[in-house]
Amino acid sequence: MSFQNDIYKSGVSVDNIIFGFDKDHLKILLIKRKEYPFAGMWALPGDMVKPDEDLRHSAKRVLEQLTGLSNIYLEQVFTFGKVDRHPKGRVITVAYYSLVNVNEFDLRAASFAEKVEWKEVRSIESLAFDHFKIMHVCLEKLQRDVRFRPIGFELLPKAFTLTELQQLYETVLEKELDKRNFRKKILSMNILKTENELQKNVAHRPAKLYAFDDEKYEFAKKRGFIFEL
Repeated sequence: MSFQNDIYKSGVSVDNIIFGFDKDHLKILLIKRKEYPFAGMWALPGDMVKPDEDLRHSAKRVLEQLTGLSNIYLEQVFTFGKVDRHPKGRVITVAYYSLVNVNEFDLRAASFAEKVEWKEVRSIESLAFDHFKIMHVCLEKLQRDVRFRPIGFELLPKAFTLTELQQLYETVLEKELDKRNFRKKILSMNILKTENELQKNVAHRPAKLYAFDDEKYEFAKKRGFIFEL
């Protein structure tokens, strides 16, 4: 990272908060830094914005360069501008977040990322810079968003059971949900379609598989809904 030699010695950076759902664990994608500052510490994938690029392009570029992830939808969340938040000078950071299925991507560490891994959110106790705070601000946004838009479904495979869907919501919202009320609410939204097949290779009685009706799903995302149980 470098700053222009001006009187303000300031810069703008982007940080990416990529959430993934694996079975019953909410995870976040982190890199292990191999450069000063905070070498050897886990951090969010992020870096400085180049003078000739816009913020969204920068966020996508940095994510791909550090982790190998591309074609990811990123949503701008918040701007962090505390004066002493970066040891190299005045840095204003714009945070983006996204939701992905952890099984659909191959990770590749590059640039100043020594490693890139999925880490369970609740197991993380500290991160480089003020990334721990940024992570929690984005987690709170995710918890709000899943109540008003069906974006949480982006974390699931293409075909899933209603039990898996409920586990997702319970994990994100950090609360237990009544099984009967949850299923009644979900099915009444009319955004699911049955796959006419059952689970395979399970020890218990196989459950019915569902998928999203793409057209109705996109309409529901734009319209929004209140998901209170």
